[in-house]
Amino acid sequence: MSGIPKVILNSGKEQSPKRFHPWVFSGAIKKIEGDVIDGDIVEVYSSQNEYLGTGHYQKGSIAVRLFSFKQIVPDGIFWKSKIESAYNYRTALGLTGREDTNVYRLVFAEGDGLPGLVIDYYNGTAVIQAHSVGMYKDGEHIAQALKDVFGERLKAIYDKSTESLGNKYAQTLKNEYLFGEDKEKEVTENGHKFKIDFEEGQKTGFFIDQRENRKLVAHYSQGKKVLDCFCYAGGFSVYALKAGAQEVTSVDASRTAIALTDTNIALNFGEEAKQTSHVADAFDFLKDNQNQYDLMVVDPPAFAKHREAKHQAVMGYKRLNALAIAGIKPGGMIFTFSCSQVVDKSLFHGAITAAAIEVGRNVRIVQHLSQPPDHPVSIYHPEGEYLKGMVLFVE
Repeated sequence: MSGIPKVILNSGKEQSPKRFHPWVFSGAIKKIEGDVIDGDIVEVYSSQNEYLGTGHYQKGSIAVRLFSFKQIVPDGIFWKSKIESAYNYRTALGLTGREDTNVYRLVFAEGDGLPGLVIDYYNGTAVIQAHSVGMYKDGEHIAQALKDVFGERLKAIYDKSTESLGNKYAQTLKNEYLFGEDKEKEVTENGHKFKIDFEEGQKTGFFIDQRENRKLVAHYSQGKKVLDCFCYAGGFSVYALKAGAQEVTSVDASRTAIALTDTNIALNFGEEAKQTSHVADAFDFLKDNQNQYDLMVVDPPAFAKHREAKHQAVMGYKRLNALAIAGIKPGGMIFTFSCSQVVDKSLFHGAITAAAIEVGRNVRIVQHLSQPPDHPVSIYHPEGEYLKGMVLFVE
């Protein structure tokens, strides 16, 4: 399209975009026609000058992230159509317009055809995280699209992209409200109340991706002594208590996280909750508290964000889960997770198997777990399946 720089691929490198994979790697590029800087919109062509897709350019291993495979005008109308499509999908899932759940992921990057963009909806506030410079630069279009799609239901838009764009750009950017302001920061998920700290907290403020897994923990918690490791905002702890757990112990190395957990416990149960919080390293806590719990949740942050750290991450998962398997009561259940995208299902399964072999207890796999449907995986981009989980029964 006139005026948009052209990225020409090497011969034979057109097959990936033709299969609708949204990443164009730098090694596939033959030349670029026109001046480009990080964040610019470009069109990608084959060596035979066949149009393949439109996306954002950014210098690095992934040089272009494609958000359209049709030749379009990337204007406000286009961005509204993309946000509207994402919203309509969540409506089809039954997530929009609910009183018992007013928090969900509205846009999940490649899963919604918007690589580099995450938007979470928190009871009328949209929190944006751009993972590419291009999505950050198109923030005005995206914010307007959110206003158009939600109308009066949208009370605020908060841009929290400095952390996700990395040090190179974070120094020149700031997190800020693009529209309105949200002082309450309270949401409801399956009838459970949570205070959210999207301004200072991790990610966009809450781990929405564990919603369905929290429900499953609740299913098994009645009458049990439950340990919630890496509890952050206390999501699993709240669900377990509401389901009738005998007692819950919440552990996190962050004092801020424990304070948030305590706030959410009080929000749901007042001062009567059978729950204790500990600021502690989860590895040390598991080592020092053997044979105390009937159910454990082991949900650590990503041990590896780059392929170079993959081996170290796998060893970390093995060590952590060996402590959990060794320490749980006979007949207990462990909900164990990995959100490291570079550690796939097979590697994670191997780490848990190695942990079980090392400990020597009989372990059954009750269920495999993943991310919920508002974190969709495009059939053309299997890399989008990042959350892996297993429910283990330990004799």
